[in-house]
Amino acid sequence: MTKTKIVEISRSRLSKLLNQEEQRFVVRHPRSRELAEQAKQHLLAGVPMIWMTRWAGGFPVFVQTGEGAHFVDVDGNRYIDFCLGDTGAMTGHSPPAVTAAVTEQLRRGVTYMLPTQDAIWVGAELSKRFGLPFWQFALTATDANRFALRIAREITERNRVLVFNYCYHGSVDEALISISRGKAIPRRGNIGYAIQPGLTTKVIEFNDLRALEMALAAKDIACVLAEPAMTNIGIIPPLQGYHERLRELTREHGTLLIIDETHTISCGPGGYTAAYGLQPDILTIGKPIGGGIPTAAYGMTEDVAKRIANVTDIDNADVGGIGGTLAANALSMTAMRATLEHVLTAQNYEHMIKLADRFVAGVQAVLDECSMPWTIKQLGCRVEYWYRPDPPRNGGEAALAMDHDLDRFLHLYALNRGILMTPFHNMALMSPATSEADVDAHTQVFREALGVLVK
Repeated sequence: MTKTKIVEISRSRLSKLLNQEEQRFVVRHPRSRELAEQAKQHLLAGVPMIWMTRWAGGFPVFVQTGEGAHFVDVDGNRYIDFCLGDTGAMTGHSPPAVTAAVTEQLRRGVTYMLPTQDAIWVGAELSKRFGLPFWQFALTATDANRFALRIAREITERNRVLVFNYCYHGSVDEALISISRGKAIPRRGNIGYAIQPGLTTKVIEFNDLRALEMALAAKDIACVLAEPAMTNIGIIPPLQGYHERLRELTREHGTLLIIDETHTISCGPGGYTAAYGLQPDILTIGKPIGGGIPTAAYGMTEDVAKRIANVTDIDNADVGGIGGTLAANALSMTAMRATLEHVLTAQNYEHMIKLADRFVAGVQAVLDECSMPWTIKQLGCRVEYWYRPDPPRNGGEAALAMDHDLDRFLHLYALNRGILMTPFHNMALMSPATSEADVDAHTQVFREALGVLVK
């Protein structure tokens, strides 16, 4: 059998191409550049959230309007959006059913600090989808995770939590931790932490059963907080049998299992949990379930609910470190109901996953044409490619495979040709409004980008 010739990327050529794309970006976005300079007068680093400085190009694109799977910037450039708010807009921008429901609710009131009937409907729907009977609400998945960790500590009477290296659970303090030379250290970029994360958290590599067994054996872990498949460092699926053993070990050692479905809701209406029959004690989710309106939820088993009730002091429930004045507000609940009832449906997921299949096939065809030894992985309607021939098995391996200059070039090349990918990694999401033409446009631009790279 003849081996396929592997094409090497010239770093000097990559540097030259990146410079060309940066110049092209500036020419195509004069108004965004002007606004970026204006923003520096009153916004830290010229952006409303400082991580927006990481977008390729030197300044962010300012958006004028968005609809469905597309948006238009202030310079009149139109884009196919595969970033979709890094899952927050997985429903597409302003889905009509959500827009109509939210508009009507705005007329009736936004927040009361009292429940509405929509909350009852949403709780029942989430229970049906994820198999957990009791639910509470927050405004972000970060808060849902924070609240879940506090609950786990309270009812287990243990302090420490277990997470995976390069995990993603929003800005949860306990999860901003990584492994360096075998030691737990604060994640790079983790600023102003109150205490060393290693005092609150054990961190191990995903898919390492031996490390999992050793970490839980001390019986000092209140909970394992885990995405069912890692996503924010690239899609890393669990090895066969990993989740079964994770569930066995947590039960054996009296540790609760919290599954964070915020990104893996891409798998289907009930996320990875429903698709693969997981049995978490607590489940957290946020981002897309409000159609873009900030909202989140966390559900629990009957046993966890009873244990919470046994330690809850109703007279002091408002100072327990859980909740917020705007959590479960009427507008968020209306948005969540409309999204679950009309947008994140089984029929729409079928459409989205088929498009993801098409996206994978298109990218793989280009990789084969260019003899490029890269890997592409899929998680329902979520797709991501890697600059290595075999997919990473854990966060540590994934981090080593990152290539900042190559990332920046590919993102900028696509952006300059009307395609937005998720920043910081090569993730694409399909929405109900995404079309085959949108997917095929990415395939063509991806083909052109690799063509100039290996020319």
